[in-house]
Amino acid sequence: MVPMNPHAATHAADIAAIEQVVATVEHSQQAKDPDAFLALFHPDAVWTTAGGKVLIGLDAIAQFTRRVLPAADWDGKVSYEVLHVLFIRPDVAAVKVRQRYLSPDDPSEGAPLYVMSRQDDGRWLLIACQNTAVAAA
Repeated sequence: MVPMNPHAATHAADIAAIEQVVATVEHSQQAKDPDAFLALFHPDAVWTTAGGKVLIGLDAIAQFTRRVLPAADWDGKVSYEVLHVLFIRPDVAAVKVRQRYLSPDDPSEGAPLYVMSRQDDGRWLLIACQNTAVAAA
């Protein structure tokens, strides 16, 4: 079970939906599928890459993703795990994620933070995201 704030027990359906968004991030990264990845973002989203590049708005995120994701030189073996969900409001959550690249030659880890919001249609979308590389020990 994902650790979360004490009021989260009332948010079981939202947590499941949030976990599904993170699972879709994982699948889109494994498949190097920009369209599946980009469908998860709010049009006004902000994304900061692990390298510190700041992308504001879906157009900038899409331009970067369509160039970088399909050309990535890794083998697509990556996992994403929801570690913690904090509901800031009933329709806004901060989601801490563990990202692991599972390459036997160069395993690495990231520690993304996703701020997500539930839209009027019930979908959860990525709003503000910071992907941080974890330094090797």
